[in-house]
Amino acid sequence: MPPIEIIANWAEIIGAFTILTALGFGMSQIRMHKVQQQNSFAAELTRTFMDETLALSVAKLHTVPDGVSATELRAMGPDFEEAAVRVTMSFETMGLLVYQGYASKQLAFDLAGGIMGVMWRKLDLWQAAVREEQGQPSWAEWFEWLALQTYEVKGTVSPAKVRLVTSGGNRPEPTNLDKLRARES
Repeated sequence: MPPIEIIANWAEIIGAFTILTALGFGMSQIRMHKVQQQNSFAAELTRTFMDETLALSVAKLHTVPDGVSATELRAMGPDFEEAAVRVTMSFETMGLLVYQGYASKQLAFDLAGGIMGVMWRKLDLWQAAVREEQGQPSWAEWFEWLALQTYEVKGTVSPAKVRLVTSGGNRPEPTNLDKLRARES
């Protein structure tokens, strides 16, 4: 029968191995959860932009001139302001999800970057008026934050369809935005 010290040493080794294995498994589960969470948010963002009422709102607002004032927008009828609120809230949600790290900027830009920039350009003055009227300076702040970033990267990032074609149909090479995001992490 081996001495008790040898048995104790083996028990410590086995215990340490068990703890390390459990830590490794736990870390992999956390990583998998984060990926699942990001996929869930990506799916939810996609569903948001497949919503018929949002599409109709965007279509309605395409007829509005850039920099429309609150007075001008309201003179067009209540359905135009309702469309503006719907578009604003959708992009506000997207901006917050990107800022909090639940969705990537690349996903937001690929999904709605062009439309977001156009809608911001059209609604900027109206949103400023709403902020002042309601005494709420944070109104549409995440929409503004994300929309302004679309202008910053414009010209430095190829559209998604161009990246896909130039990659031979495979996942596109990282863009300048991907590299910027990697530096921010």
